[in-house]
Amino acid sequence: PLNGDRAEIIWALGLGGNVVATDTSATYPAAAAQAPKIGYQRTLAAEGILALKPTVIIGGETAGPPEVLEQLRGAGVPVVIVATPSTLDAPMLKIREVGAALGVPEVAEQVAAKTLGEIEAALALAARATSKPTVMFLYVRGQGTQQIGGRGSSADTLICAAAGLDAGTTAGINGFKPLTPEALVAGQPDVFLLLSAGLASIGGVEGLLKIPGVEQTPAGKNKRVLDYDDQYLLGLGPRTGQALHDLVLGLHPELK
Repeated sequence: PLNGDRAEIIWALGLGGNVVATDTSATYPAAAAQAPKIGYQRTLAAEGILALKPTVIIGGETAGPPEVLEQLRGAGVPVVIVATPSTLDAPMLKIREVGAALGVPEVAEQVAAKTLGEIEAALALAARATSKPTVMFLYVRGQGTQQIGGRGSSADTLICAAAGLDAGTTAGINGFKPLTPEALVAGQPDVFLLLSAGLASIGGVEGLLKIPGVEQTPAGKNKRVLDYDDQYLLGLGPRTGQALHDLVLGLHPELK
C-alpha cells in the first residue's frame, strides 16, 4: 500500500500479513506503522519499492509522483489506484474497491457493512445535538505551513456530518487557504479542529494561542480545541464511524 488509509483497509481485510512495506503516512494498526518504510506517499522512489519484490501495489490519487508509478508498471508490477473521494460514503467505496482488487470482495463487503453501521450510529447521535457550533479546521505543520480548511476537504465532510458549521466553507474557502488573522477573526469559530501531529508541531494549545488572531475568536478565548490523529480523522477508512462519533461528542458536550 502506498497510502496510510489503504494500508489500514488491507489490515482490516485480514491481509496485513502479506504487506512487505508501507509509506510513512501509515500509522494504524501498529503493525502497519512498524512495517518497513518506502518513504512518503507523494515522494516515492521506484528502486526502493521494487527491491521489496511486491506482486501488487495499491494506492490513492495522491500517491506519486506519476512517473514513479509508470516506472513500477514498466517493471511489470500491477499498480492499482483507488479513487479518494472526500464524501461520507468514501470508506465503503474504498473498502470495496481494495477488496475487489485483492480478491476478497466478500470480506470487503462485511467490513464495509460494519463501517457503514458505525457511521449511521454516529449520524443518529449527531441528530440529537441541540447545539450548532462553528468549527474551523486548521492544517498546520510548524510555522511554515498554516492553512484554514474549507469546502471539499475530508474535515468539512466530518464537521457537517457531526452537526457543526464549517467556518472555512461558510467563508467561501474551497480546499485550503493560508491562515491569516483577518480570516480567523472573520470566521469567529467556536471550536478549532486540528490534527494531533499538527497541534504538537506548534507547541500544543499554548502555541496555537500565540498565532495572531486566535485569541480574538470565541474558540481561542475559551480554549476550545479538538485534535485527533491524522489518519483517524481524515483517513476516511474503516474507523470513520468511530472518528465521527468522537467528533460529535467533542462538538456537543450536551450529548455526553
